[in-house]
Amino acid sequence: MAFKDDITLPSAFLLTLGKHSERPAMAMIGGEQLTYGDLYRRIRAIMAFLEKLGIVPGDKVAILSAGLPNWGASYYAVTFMGAVAVPLLPDFHPDEIRNILEHSEAKAIFFSENQQSKVNSIPEGITSKRIRIEDFSLKNGSLSDPVFIPSAEPLKEYSVHSDDLASIIYTSGTTGKSKGVMLTHLNICFTADKSGRVQEIIETDRFLSVLPLSHSYENTIGMVLPMLRGAGIWYLGKIPTPSVLLPALLEVKPTIMLTVPIIIEKIFRNKIQPAFTKNIFLHAAIHVPFLRKILNVAAGKKLMQTFGGELHFFGIGGAKINRSVEKFLIEAKFPYAIGYGLTETSPLLAGFNPQNARLQSTGPSIEDIELIIQHPDKKTGEGEIWARGPNVMKGYYKEPVLTSEVLTADGWFKTGDLGIFDKDGYLYIKGRLKNTIIGQGGENIHPEDIESIINNFRHVADSLVVVQQERLVALVQFNREEIEERYSQLKYDISNYVEHKIDELQQELLQYVNTRVNKFSQVQRIVVQEFPFEKTPTQKIKRYLYT
Repeated sequence: MAFKDDITLPSAFLLTLGKHSERPAMAMIGGEQLTYGDLYRRIRAIMAFLEKLGIVPGDKVAILSAGLPNWGASYYAVTFMGAVAVPLLPDFHPDEIRNILEHSEAKAIFFSENQQSKVNSIPEGITSKRIRIEDFSLKNGSLSDPVFIPSAEPLKEYSVHSDDLASIIYTSGTTGKSKGVMLTHLNICFTADKSGRVQEIIETDRFLSVLPLSHSYENTIGMVLPMLRGAGIWYLGKIPTPSVLLPALLEVKPTIMLTVPIIIEKIFRNKIQPAFTKNIFLHAAIHVPFLRKILNVAAGKKLMQTFGGELHFFGIGGAKINRSVEKFLIEAKFPYAIGYGLTETSPLLAGFNPQNARLQSTGPSIEDIELIIQHPDKKTGEGEIWARGPNVMKGYYKEPVLTSEVLTADGWFKTGDLGIFDKDGYLYIKGRLKNTIIGQGGENIHPEDIESIINNFRHVADSLVVVQQERLVALVQFNREEIEERYSQLKYDISNYVEHKIDELQQELLQYVNTRVNKFSQVQRIVVQEFPFEKTPTQKIKRYLYT
């Protein structure tokens, strides 16, 4: 479709409906399947139901559920009638949900059965209209309350404009307080369309959705983009554990998936790496470059079959991918792609497709947006990334001061990320501006670079580099289960042996990392992190809790 500046979610959907009404739109694995015609009828019926509940243009309506066809139908129904969707992450704490519902002044909430206990904890005076997303029945409804009728049609015709607010997405970031990011119809539709220019999407593509739809990455690129192109989306309906994901991959045989780095990193560390290291001949071969490449190609073919055999775009975003894992993906000829963006930019700013991969880069800027490096360092060229274009948010809801801190008068958004461009215009993210540690000699130290090295060490599950008493300290979570499994055949008391082994690993790790970083980035101490780090939905550690 040709992009138009006056596009909205309803106008875009109608264009797709006219071309692809009988094609699959949304489906549950092993369950309900909706064509675009079916989906449109359901959207209209939900709009009619919301009218009966008193929802009018401008009202806020929250959605608290894992991905399923009714999530998308509810989102579109809300936005088609000029109301504002407020997606809530299923992992949000009940107190966080309550705060967001109060802050957004949501008039209604769609919720799934497994989120009911959280909804029950919210006082009745907050968001009184509570709708079960599975069947659109009202929680605590009475006989006099409206009921959902699948064949109903809305009574009103709604006029929605491209600069109207479509969604408020509350971030749960690495720096603390959630902020409500205001995204317009133009923000979302523009970004979805331009994402489809990075990788061509056609109506026969099959998306397998494994990320929360309440995250802008999955929302814009995993839901709105396939709608623009008439492609189909399949939902797991459950947490993507291996026992759930593997059969789904074989059933759907997806052509496109969107993920975060931890998914492919876990596969690499738990399946691929051990296969090479357990065999003495393979372990020796992977240290010979041409043999390693042959082995990685073979592993890549097996990995492709695991994903159903028809994958041609495996998108990775939300956080930086580990260098060693990415190097494997390149040599394995696995069709991965990297994107960079933020909720505030709807989200994509830069990206490449599998044919244009470049190690540790996030690719060039997407079409029709501007990216610049503000105040670059004279030596390194690093500086804060600023962005300007139709994908930049309106601002933070009810937060004019916070908005003015990140949006300039002439439309530039300050991302808070440090980066550099290469001679071909490919962007490289160096870290978060707020995370940068200033060394004793005034050097800029990016903890993410050190953590990437630490995370490549055997039996390391995760790490965080912080400053304690003016010294660099690495908080490291070791994979105890992995160590237990590795040494379970020994006749020692396994619990005591694991503790002893972790003590040894601490000393080895300190030497390992310090021989791989420059002098001013050397770690002075390794501290064992007993419990998993608390993380954001895109699996980034909430640094503010540990610094």
